[in-house]
Amino acid sequence: MGAVIFSDVHADASAIAALRACIKNPAFTDHFGSIDVVVNLGDILHRGNHPKEALEIIHLLASEFRLISIMGNHDHAFLNGILVSGSDAASTYRHEQVRNSPLLSIFSGIPMELVSNDMLFVHGGPLDLDPSTLHLKCWQRLDHEAGDFFTGYHYTPAMAFSALRSRGLMYMCCGHQHTPLCCQSTSDGIKKTELAFSTITSGNQKLPALRVAQVPLNKPSLMRIGACSGEHPEFAYTDFKTFTFIRFA
Repeated sequence: MGAVIFSDVHADASAIAALRACIKNPAFTDHFGSIDVVVNLGDILHRGNHPKEALEIIHLLASEFRLISIMGNHDHAFLNGILVSGSDAASTYRHEQVRNSPLLSIFSGIPMELVSNDMLFVHGGPLDLDPSTLHLKCWQRLDHEAGDFFTGYHYTPAMAFSALRSRGLMYMCCGHQHTPLCCQSTSDGIKKTELAFSTITSGNQKLPALRVAQVPLNKPSLMRIGACSGEHPEFAYTDFKTFTFIRFA
């Protein structure tokens, strides 16, 4: 089974369009493997200026692949009228234009998490806390220190691995913080795994310029993927034996 994972589009239609074109290219599956599911880890909305176009591309992906979407904190904030920082006046105006759009059907019944092949997919974090907004899984944030913050509840890698063990899971994949990270639980404790990105050198000129970093899934692991937005959008691919962080060069 192969999964493409992306997070934090933030109304950047160009970035999600680039991802769609990339994974629809037969050269992508030739190089990485089959795509059996595409997982959207949330935050389609806010900050960017093209929410309508980004949502349209998400719907296209849903017609072309098995797409599973998970709630992000900015999606949650938009849908529930919660004020959050990061969107300028133009972004706020354009988001209000889609307030009653049928394009928002992508959020109907959207879950907070997905479990597949011993991996937990979630926007923010794995903890089952109380139902207050900043304790929801889409608002939780990985950090070196635990506790309540105005951005949401912060949890440590040790807390995440404990939560995974209690559910019989080995791996977690999240987004939310816009920068890639991998932590693995070893016999010597929890270690941050260096992500050494390198340019694909398969000789296949049909793929866009991509840089990748691979992590073998041979021990309990936390993978946080970068944002699918901005000048160098990021996403990931896994066959549940290896996890590949991918960045447009």
